[in-house]
Order: sequence, then structure tokens, then C-alpha cells
Amino acid sequence: MSIPLDRRPSAPAHALVSGSFGGGRGLRATGKVLPEQARAHNRSLVLQTLYHRGEMSRADLSRETGLTRVTISDLVAECISDGVVREIGVREAAGPGKPPIVIDIDRQGHQIIGVDLSGADAFQGAVLDLDGHMLHRRRVSLSAEADPEQAYTAAVELIRALVGAADRPVLGIGVGSPGIVRPDGTVLSAPNLSWVDLPLEQLLHDEFDLPVLVRNDANAAVLAEYTFGAARSDIMLVRIGRGVGAGLIAGGQAVIGGRFAAGEIGHVVTGTDEGPLCACGNRGCLEAWVNVPHLLELIALEPDRRADILAQAGTRLGIAIAPIVAALDLSQVVLAGSAELLGDEFVDAATRTLHARTLDGVFADVEIRLTQQRDIVLRGAAVMVLSAQLGVS
Repeated sequence: MSIPLDRRPSAPAHALVSGSFGGGRGLRATGKVLPEQARAHNRSLVLQTLYHRGEMSRADLSRETGLTRVTISDLVAECISDGVVREIGVREAAGPGKPPIVIDIDRQGHQIIGVDLSGADAFQGAVLDLDGHMLHRRRVSLSAEADPEQAYTAAVELIRALVGAADRPVLGIGVGSPGIVRPDGTVLSAPNLSWVDLPLEQLLHDEFDLPVLVRNDANAAVLAEYTFGAARSDIMLVRIGRGVGAGLIAGGQAVIGGRFAAGEIGHVVTGTDEGPLCACGNRGCLEAWVNVPHLLELIALEPDRRADILAQAGTRLGIAIAPIVAALDLSQVVLAGSAELLGDEFVDAATRTLHARTLDGVFADVEIRLTQQRDIVLRGAAVMVLSAQLGVS
């Protein structure tokens, strides 16, 4: 099958559903609610309250949201009809009167497909429940010589296997892709997969007839850390693997950038001493210094210098992120990657360099740490779907 690389679709209707990110807390709203959006806003408010707080009665929900009981009754009936909310049962009454019926999100009623296309030699995917728990896992191997069409075919093969493994209706498919991804899910550039202007979101929507969201893998990962992890409201998550990329949340809002390239720090040159040759043709790019294959190769050649090699790599990261931390006044930098490589030597060197290169006494409390989450891109992909399909925030 030939991939129409020159297709530039407008965002599909399913990608235009408004909403913030769910699970633990949501990103801040960026605009006023218009009258015609009020019902969708109220429905989102009901769903996110149930999602975060758990089961409650309609009266509890009315008090919690500030919506009238009539509005709550109408919205809950709609959500039950749509299979998103379910009645749990009757709460034991503490006094006279009819005992209330308790409701909650139907957390087992739908499932989400999460896909991570950023692996060096394989694509990973999982079927998740609405709470972000992995139910079924799949992977598809990918050779280093794979051409753009083979990479796309591998992604389709993986998603087809996951859809087949789902035993509940699929709420949507979330995909974390390497490279620069436009908000409509078009991969503008993914050098590791040789994708250029690939309308991946639209192609997958046409292929599976399901809601699909495609975003940069680091942007997906930072959503998972913000939602399910211990992230603060101003955070940069740096993914270090075959390449290097970052996702940013500042002031409780995702930072994408006018060119959709916010967080593309891999090809920032760190220092004036040239350094290793990067795949982009420059010397001394952050990605050339700290990518995992490079670090493993250096350690294999000089195993006695392992600590020094990792400390030097951490120093290069500190050089690259210091101006970003200062410019955005970030509180935290979270690393996602090999725990074996991104350990104390790496983190300590990065932290020392960051503090040395930012204003003394102002940024001394900025923390660099390794994420505790596994499968962070897959869980971030699930957050994307929750946001778009349920408006959970």
C-alpha cells in the first residue's frame, strides 16, 4: 500500500472535542465558555468530578459542581444512555427518606488503545482501562532499515492486534509519535522513521473508523506525569532514548509552540567544544551527547569510566536545560528513559550544572528526578483520549 505523504487533512471531527487532561488533575482552561458550549462544559464538569472523586449520588454531584439537580439529572441520564456513567446501587440511608442511588464513571465499560512509536527497534502498545491500567500488551519489531511505508504498516499491524485484544468498546486510540506533530495529528517530521508530512491521525482514523489522536511522544509522556505522577504545575519532562525530546507544562498549560516544536531540544548544541557528530550533521548536539546507544557504546569501550561518562552526559543535559528552566521558571525536570543510565551520576551532574548556570538562590530548589512511571507514553496516550472523548480534566 502506498502512503499518501502529501495529504494535509483538516483535523477530524473527533479531534475537535474540547477538554483538558484527566486522571489526577487537569490543565487550566484557556478561554471563556460560550452559551452554545455550556452543555458540553457542564457534561465535562460532571464527568471529571465523577472521575476524580469516585461514586456519589446525584445530590452529591449537584452540590460538588454547583449545577442544579434538574441539570444533573438530565446530564446523568444522557451519560448513562451513552454508556459512560452507570448506577452502582442504593446507598444505605442514614435517616428517613428514600435512599439515594449512587453513580460513577463506568470505568470498565470502555477501553483505550495506547501506542508508543518512539522505540529504537519496536513499536509498543497496550489496551488500557479508563484509570490507565494496562490490560493487554503487544509489540511489533521494526528493523533499523525500515522505510516509511514499512513503519506505517507496522503501526497499523500493532493497532489492529490491540483492537482485537480489547474486550470492551474502544473509546479511542492515542498514539505517541517521535518528531514534530501538528495539532491535527500530521507528523511533519520524524527522521528516525523517515516520515515527512504524514497525516497519521487521519490515516489511522480511516483505517479503523475509531477516534484517533496522534501527538509527539514527549508531549504525551508529560501529560502522564502531570496526571498520574508527582509532577508540579511547571514541569519539563525529558525523554532520553534513541533520541532526545521534551514535553512542557507551564502555568498548568501544555506548551506546544507556534511551530509545534516546543521541547525539541535534542539538536541544541551544548558547548563550544564541538563534540560528537550528530545525525543532523552538526557536532555537539544534546542528542549526540546523551542518546542511549552512544552512552552504551562509550561504556562498552571503557567500562572503568562508566561514572565519568554518565556524569559528562548529565552535565551536557544541565547546560541545555538551564536557560529553559530560567526562561519559563520551571519547578521540576523529570527524566524518562533507562534507569540504569539515568541514575545518580547522571542526575547529580545535571542538577549541579543547572544550579550553577541559573540565578543563585532563585532556582536552587529546582529538582531533577527520574520518573517512577513505567510505560509513560502509553499512559499519556490514554490521557489524550480521556480528554478528547470525555472532556475529563
